[in-house]
Amino acid sequence: MEEKSKDHRALLNQGEENELEVFGFQTQNLRRALCLIGSMLTCGALLLVLYWRPQWRVWATCVPCPLQEADTLLLRTTDEFQRYMRKKVLCLYLSALKFPISKNPKQPLVADHHSVINHAVLKPELKLRWIQVQKIKYVWDNLEKRFQKVGLLEDSHSCYDIHHMFGLGLTSEEQEIRRLVCGPNAIEVEIQPIWKLLVKQVLNPFYVFQAFTLTLWLSQGYIEYSVAIIILTVLSIVLSVYDLRQQSVKLHNLVENHNKVQVTIAVKGKGLQELQSHLLVPGDVLILPGKFSLPCDAVLIEGSCVVNEGMLTGESIPVTKTPLPTTENTMPWKAHSSEDYRKHVLFCGTEVVQVKPSAQGPVRAVVLQTGYNTAKGDLVRSILYPRPLNFKLYSDAFKFIVFLACLGVVGFFYALGVYMYHGVSLRDTATMALLLLTVTVPPVLPAALTTGIVYAQKRLMRKKIFCISPQRINMCGQINLVCFDKTGTLTEDGLDLWGTVPTADNCFQEVHSFASGRALPWGPLCAAMASCHSLILLDGTIQGDPLDLKMFEGTAWVMEDCNADYYKFRMSDSNVIIKPGPKASQSPVEAISILRQFPFSSSLQRMSVVARLAGEEHFHVYMKGAPEMLAQFCRSETVPRDFPQQLRNYTKQGFRVIALAHKSLSVGKLLEVESLSREKVESELTFLGLLIMENRLKKETKPVLRELSEARIRTVMITGDNLQTAITVAKNSEMIPRGSQVILIDANEPEEFVPASVTWQLVENQENGPGKNETYINIGNSSVPAGEKGGCYHFAMSGKSYQVLFQHFNSLLPKILVNATIFARMSPGQKSSLVEEFQKLNYYVGMCGDGANDCGALKMAHAGVSLSEQEASVASPFTSKTANIECVPHLIKEGRAALVSSFGVFKYLTIYGIIQFIGTSLLYWQLQLFGNYQYLMQDVAITLMVCLTMSSTHAYPKLAPYRPAGQLLSPPLLLSVLLNTCFTCIVQICAFLYVKQQPWYCEVYRYSECFLDNQSDFSTNMSLERNWTGNATLVPGSVLSFESTTLWPITTINCITVAFIFSKGKPFRKPIYTNSFQGKSLRYHLCLVSMRTYFKEHKDASKHLKTYPVFAQQR
Repeated sequence: MEEKSKDHRALLNQGEENELEVFGFQTQNLRRALCLIGSMLTCGALLLVLYWRPQWRVWATCVPCPLQEADTLLLRTTDEFQRYMRKKVLCLYLSALKFPISKNPKQPLVADHHSVINHAVLKPELKLRWIQVQKIKYVWDNLEKRFQKVGLLEDSHSCYDIHHMFGLGLTSEEQEIRRLVCGPNAIEVEIQPIWKLLVKQVLNPFYVFQAFTLTLWLSQGYIEYSVAIIILTVLSIVLSVYDLRQQSVKLHNLVENHNKVQVTIAVKGKGLQELQSHLLVPGDVLILPGKFSLPCDAVLIEGSCVVNEGMLTGESIPVTKTPLPTTENTMPWKAHSSEDYRKHVLFCGTEVVQVKPSAQGPVRAVVLQTGYNTAKGDLVRSILYPRPLNFKLYSDAFKFIVFLACLGVVGFFYALGVYMYHGVSLRDTATMALLLLTVTVPPVLPAALTTGIVYAQKRLMRKKIFCISPQRINMCGQINLVCFDKTGTLTEDGLDLWGTVPTADNCFQEVHSFASGRALPWGPLCAAMASCHSLILLDGTIQGDPLDLKMFEGTAWVMEDCNADYYKFRMSDSNVIIKPGPKASQSPVEAISILRQFPFSSSLQRMSVVARLAGEEHFHVYMKGAPEMLAQFCRSETVPRDFPQQLRNYTKQGFRVIALAHKSLSVGKLLEVESLSREKVESELTFLGLLIMENRLKKETKPVLRELSEARIRTVMITGDNLQTAITVAKNSEMIPRGSQVILIDANEPEEFVPASVTWQLVENQENGPGKNETYINIGNSSVPAGEKGGCYHFAMSGKSYQVLFQHFNSLLPKILVNATIFARMSPGQKSSLVEEFQKLNYYVGMCGDGANDCGALKMAHAGVSLSEQEASVASPFTSKTANIECVPHLIKEGRAALVSSFGVFKYLTIYGIIQFIGTSLLYWQLQLFGNYQYLMQDVAITLMVCLTMSSTHAYPKLAPYRPAGQLLSPPLLLSVLLNTCFTCIVQICAFLYVKQQPWYCEVYRYSECFLDNQSDFSTNMSLERNWTGNATLVPGSVLSFESTTLWPITTINCITVAFIFSKGKPFRKPIYTNSFQGKSLRYHLCLVSMRTYFKEHKDASKHLKTYPVFAQQR
């Protein structure tokens, strides 16, 4: 039994962000027939319920079975939302192919022994079972007994496998098999038909309830408000459908050209072949001719190229890609390259801007992933299937609506009891009971809650902050921690050259200042600065990383395309030649050619090049990177002894410091250079010196950080820069207040006999040497040093220390994060992980970055703000066109205003529903009902106007030192609703009972003839009809009701005063008087009701409210 249960369930995408549980079921025709009969008997209600709850549909029509035998799958997300999906298992037959396929089970279908295709096809039937989930295709692996992705090469391939198994291309037969199984290499976004979008919107549970409510009201003659709500609802649905359709069209147009790229591939045994990109399959060898857009993910195996990855990073900075090494080990190719495997991968959607063929032939790449498995496909899928927001407001709102619905159900049974007791007909009793059921849930609720977000979005657009996820605006109101990238976010994007500090004889020499105007003197340091970069020459313009560009400009050298003039230097192997410019210092070298690059990686924190100087036979290696990292690759005798002190001296002043190194290669042939490993090249170098660059704070940084600090919003710096530089910037920007202590955390990995340890050290005491004020903590000890408890201190650590804490000190990490402010040398993956760890501590996290290495963190945060002006920064919910952090307080202010507005509107509509419910329930006791125009006054003139105008109040200009409540089910908000409900209940009951005590009172529906006989000014030819579902009815149409006449002005004034009460102003929104339209509207209606009541009472005091008509039409 346990084994059967295990076969019934499995995990899809195990360990990934989109992990799913899969349950196997078999459809039973008898169950389907019973469900069909039930749907017919319930007039489609059962069908609707099964549509809303796909899991109920599966449980009702199917029985559990092992996944291997299932024809229907029930999928459930493993996150906190536990969402369900239903999928049919489909079959594919390879016999449809035009060439014969071996049915021998021992003979593989494709040459790749790692491929899931070999395990998925059942022989001799040549059948495979598959499903498609969120655009990704999965096939049933008969060996592993689980569903696996197709449309990609397995990660288990080694570098050797990729080169030798796929290096010559696939055979035509294998291509056809893969095309049939994997599907087309296309990112197709269907333009949804309008009728489909319309049906999906209309079948929303709230709209279905709304349709029932409006049908009931129309049947009872309550036409005006019903028509108003219908118009509003139709407009809302039409706008929603229009927006969805426009998004669908835009997304379709965005990816349409991706599927129409003409490519050249190598076919095994047949040579080169041209075809459309949608015919590509994993394993194909793609020939890169020059500039073009990549239609798939591919790994480079021959030659090198430069690509623009703006689509992924948000910054159009060219990135150099190098071929995958041909090492003969069995290690998976990604593991071989560690985190730096991306330097070999060409991602779908990125632009190849330059190619450099090798001596062996053109630039070639093996297709890794196709269709929605690619980087671009994943991006499109994240737009099509966004991650649900885990925000208390939305879950609490649902609970509140359920409570109101339950209140309506209580009213339903109350009305049944009252009307049945009085002997009213069954039809009228059911009608009146259903009317009371619909009173508590206002139909205007969805539109009202959306209005606040719409107003906030428009105000943000005026401040040049654009939003692609409007639901996150409310979440911004809860932000209490903001993470900032440093370079380009807190500091100026462009670095200014300050100077160089060369070394000689194991000592630092005199500083060369760029401010002096003197040219940088020739030497290995100048050669390193001129050649060790990833700059390219594109259409006559030098392009690349701003830091590289600024460093290159400091040498006054120039870059040119290789031409015949350089053949005499035997430099034709390079595409780009670097030579001294007119303003450069005298140099014995006429030109430098860059022959090979090992690109910069944020995880490796370095880059290097192999270059040749004109006129020389041998080659040179130049390297640059983080000083601490680069020093490890240099011979110790070349690194100055005072290197740590000098580095600390510059970083403390806030400078950005880069170290440079050099060595001569002993190899003499270019072919040998191309076969060298990075480890071989980057070893035994000579330390050349330091390049010092200024990184000035943006003028907006300090005021914004001060504003956030005063609002008690915590700020944190996450950067890839040097730790000391980050500490200095944090102090200069006052992220770390004056007088606060900075404690450096240094965590070490466990060694053979030594456990992992953590060192705590005050930054101010570092000059005393190691071992001073240090505390070591073993894994078992999770306490913070006693001397540091309770003080005003900030922790600072590097990415390496964070990783050790994350892996070995899991219980200590949360305690450190509570006071950690600076995280330096952080890789993109570590940034995302840190944001997630903060969220686990119940922080609402904002992330502000320039879009380069921050995409993961921007996506992970509750509110990610990209300062990149590139449209490609789609990972971030918010994008600011103003490239400074002023957008952060604006976003928080608008978020707080929108959140308070949403709470106010929700509370108002709740109280409004309860006010009407109490009033209507009291009238039901007398078998009476408010008139249509009385309801119309409350519903349209007051409530509808309040809902549309309450949220238009602007955000308060100053951030308060506390946040608005984030939960509807919190004591203050519940108490507010409860007290208002009690007040309403007491006032209405007292008024209801008070009017009954008056000497002139009589129950109109019982004693109407007697009452009219005593009134001399009524026409004698008027007659009365008895209406048991409402009030005694005068012909031609006026109804007399003391209770209704008493309760209506009270409930109406109550609605108006509640609107004033819940239109909360300071400290999160401006006062209500600044919202002129809402204020004037409420004052006008209050005056109107008061004057009408006073005037009528004064005029007809002697006639005991005779002229208070209640119209005969019923709601």
